[in-house]
Amino acid sequence: MTQPTYAALKKSSLPGPDDITRAQLPNGITILVRPNFNSMSVSMSGYLHAGSLYEPLEKLGLADFTSACLMRGTKQHSFQEIYDKLESIGASVGFSSGTHTAGFGGKSLVDDFDTLLEIFSNSLREPTFPDQPVEIVRSQLLTGLAMRAQNTSEMASLLFDSIVYDGHPYSNPGDGYPETVAAIQGGDLGDFHARHYGPRGMVIAIVGAVSPAQAIDRVAATLGDWSNPNQPEAATVPPAPTLGKTIPQHSPIPGKSQTDIIMGVAGPQRSSPDYIPAKLGNSVLGQFGMMGRIGESVRNKAGLAYYAYSSVSGSIGPGPWYISAGVNPQNVEKAIDLIKAEIERFIREPVSLEELNDSKSSYIGKLPLALESNAGVAGALLNLERFDLGLDYYHRYEEVIREVTPKTALEAARKYLDLEHFAIATAGPE
Repeated sequence: MTQPTYAALKKSSLPGPDDITRAQLPNGITILVRPNFNSMSVSMSGYLHAGSLYEPLEKLGLADFTSACLMRGTKQHSFQEIYDKLESIGASVGFSSGTHTAGFGGKSLVDDFDTLLEIFSNSLREPTFPDQPVEIVRSQLLTGLAMRAQNTSEMASLLFDSIVYDGHPYSNPGDGYPETVAAIQGGDLGDFHARHYGPRGMVIAIVGAVSPAQAIDRVAATLGDWSNPNQPEAATVPPAPTLGKTIPQHSPIPGKSQTDIIMGVAGPQRSSPDYIPAKLGNSVLGQFGMMGRIGESVRNKAGLAYYAYSSVSGSIGPGPWYISAGVNPQNVEKAIDLIKAEIERFIREPVSLEELNDSKSSYIGKLPLALESNAGVAGALLNLERFDLGLDYYHRYEEVIREVTPKTALEAARKYLDLEHFAIATAGPE
């Protein structure tokens, strides 16, 4: 039997129960801290349950719009004052929005951590949504949507989600549509913030030159008195619908010289035992090296695609498992047929042990690189909490990867990749 080529991970260098402190404030905020005194900076990342799942259908994009306006003015500072204050200390703070959560992040020198927390707290708790800055943001969002409408890759992705997740919350674009963003009033931003921004279920990860006790005390002093009795429970999502047949659809974009293809299914959620076998198997299918078997067949040998790869995107709910390619419009059907042939081979016979070991080596080798920075570790800590992986997950990571076999990868592929029930979305010229 061919042995794996990767070196064993040094667990003492990875985040684990011995150096991650987890605490929960009485108001529901969970704090994860990992000190790193080899750095003079501090990175902070986190999320709270205020994503697009909570917005009304007629105002899709509201969660994204709200997060984009949090720093446009607060009760304490104007937009300009906020950024002048951040620039004077070389710090940064930012907010974003996803499907389940609104996210945030920031970094500063450890001596300026209190200032960072103050600006973050003011923006999070007391935004004022002033009219002129809000309209500037709206204009930027609408410009982004106009650009999206001319982007073959993004329109194919939008169409794919509408097919795979028909009637499911994941079918809705987080940035909305031009008409729904235009329908959002200034008061809607304040109402959404007042309803959904609160401490319950909020998670903050802090990594850098600060002790766990200091970090927890500073967060408690800044956010410990925050409350929102109107904040709803975290939203849940149902399983993805099962397609009754393969559904091909096209989004016409006149004047384009490329057609983008996205084809696939709803895959496993991140917490599923199928996720890691699917992820490693998918690396063979369309990731490893020059985009795996898909890239080798469709791009390198046949010369039909500018790019071709596959992806598994586990989420709190059933994330997509899809194959994506950009092709000359005349080659769409040929490329789809070649992709189908590779998927048929992938679900008919196990991947070779050599292919799988190469993917294992890649995944294990990439982990320490992802954890080189404070920001990278902070993001990793958030994943532990978001997906309930356990504080020892990165110490178990190598074992989790080693346990995947060609058989378990094949079982995951057969469970999800059914070519009789595929979504095939294309976007480009007629």
